[in-house]
Amino acid sequence: MTILVLLLGFQDSASPLPVGLPLNPVTEVCWSCVFPMKIGGIVVIPGDQPPVPDAAMAPICICPLPPPLFVRPGIPISFWEPARFVETVKDPFFFPSLGFGMPNLVAPGYLAGTHSEMPSGNGVDMSTFAQAHYFIFPAWTLLELLVDAICLEESGFDLSYMTEVDPLWNSDILAFTIQPEALLFANPVAQLSCIADSVAANAYMPLSALYWCMGSWGSAYPLTGHVNNDDYVSGNAAIAARMIYKLSRMGMVHDVGINLCAAVPTPIWVKHNYRMHVAKPVRDFTCYPIGRSSMIWGKLKNPPWSVTGNSSDNFLWMIFRKRTCCAL
Repeated sequence: MTILVLLLGFQDSASPLPVGLPLNPVTEVCWSCVFPMKIGGIVVIPGDQPPVPDAAMAPICICPLPPPLFVRPGIPISFWEPARFVETVKDPFFFPSLGFGMPNLVAPGYLAGTHSEMPSGNGVDMSTFAQAHYFIFPAWTLLELLVDAICLEESGFDLSYMTEVDPLWNSDILAFTIQPEALLFANPVAQLSCIADSVAANAYMPLSALYWCMGSWGSAYPLTGHVNNDDYVSGNAAIAARMIYKLSRMGMVHDVGINLCAAVPTPIWVKHNYRMHVAKPVRDFTCYPIGRSSMIWGKLKNPPWSVTGNSSDNFLWMIFRKRTCCAL
């Protein structure tokens, strides 16, 4: 078995691996997307995106504590936190955030991303597939002097999940075994309701009650790397959003924008608590809610070449999550 792995690795190493520049958190993160910021129920710094409902509405807050104190008073604060990012790549085991990849030890060409045409009863459908990597990126921990430490995540930079080793990501049939509710939404009636979510995502914010929809990006199910989308950039954005939902369903992602005192497990995601923007191969200058049409933001985001050394067709999506907390 060891010899077979070495032979496969040697065979794949004959083809050049993609390269690029590592993520620069200063220049490639849309720092204006952290706004609006709210303190004590009052917006102190507005943003270019409309505010969404959150728990930081009152001037004071109270959180439970163990005995003998029992409770802790504080001031509610809310902002958008660039705490995670998702890579969607056509080249398996390539990491745009690091600027390099590993040889494909599985088999040459296997697990690679695609964008292809599929015949259907209504003509031709476009299908996009990509692998995804979910990273922990606690950028706000660098700003402890500006925000109360209790509102910051005490963790380091880390690769939390990669789909190359997940067979459920590569097969819609296998994914159905742990997400059987997908059968409820594989019908025209359920998908027709996504029109309302698309309108809402383009006008204001997505409708979290329609959790099986991703607005103009298509359906959230199945939770795999296959999406039916005519636009390649939008298709990769949908794959990144699916990764958020998939990990939420698995209990690996907790929502920090619901409760002032603790992160809340959300097996059914709250879509309006997430925003994203593309950082690679071309950095965007604003963020957008899940499901907003790429006709608004997607132009020239995947050129056939890149003067910055970023490999095309391999994307890095910065995830801004709504953060609410009861600060001391």
